[in-house]
Amino acid sequence: QVQLVESGGGLVQPGGSLRLSCAASGRLFSINTMAWYRQAPGKQRELVATITSGGTINYVDSVKGRFTISRDNAKNTVYLQMNSPKPEDTAVYYCNVGHVVHGLLYNYWGQGTQVTVSS
Repeated sequence: QVQLVESGGGLVQPGGSLRLSCAASGRLFSINTMAWYRQAPGKQRELVATITSGGTINYVDSVKGRFTISRDNAKNTVYLQMNSPKPEDTAVYYCNVGHVVHGLLYNYWGQGTQVTVSS
């Protein structure tokens, strides 16, 4: 079983910065793609950014140039650096990790961390 613990959410002013972290623990074999999703009130969960084990990165258009996803494989941790956040970035942010065990892919979710962008 894999556990994901998120941290770093909170209140941030527009134009400020915030860094989210998500650490995986447990009986780990091979972590595949790591990702961040978000869900705003009344909206569907949205994919924000992904990073593969090989370092390929993708972003949703709305955060390109402002957010940066990265990972530390030695620490089994994925980060989301949020620069110049906007009020519309307000949401609960979830990390998602793909864990490969004997050729089978399992997906795990973090508990979510609230990010509120407001002055």
